[in-house]
Amino acid sequence: MASKPKIKKPATVRKIIKPIAPGQPEKAEISVHGADHLYKEIRIENTLEDSKGVKVKLKPGAEVEVTVEADPKDTTPENPPSEESSQK
Repeated sequence: MASKPKIKKPATVRKIIKPIAPGQPEKAEISVHGADHLYKEIRIENTLEDSKGVKVKLKPGAEVEVTVEADPKDTTPENPPSEESSQK
């Protein structure tokens, strides 16, 4: 099975956001390095699993990686072949 196209970006956990209502999950605000200024923060539930299946949480200041992965059918080549070269 072919691997999916993906990119990994370094990021830092900026802060942990406590839920405003009981029963809602805690969030981790993550700043993605190299992203556009207005779009570099993302928030995710602060629940991860370690290699043994134990639930863990991120800490402020933690260095993490953000991975974006797509199915090949949902991507296009960066430099599509020109019509001229495809006719040869």
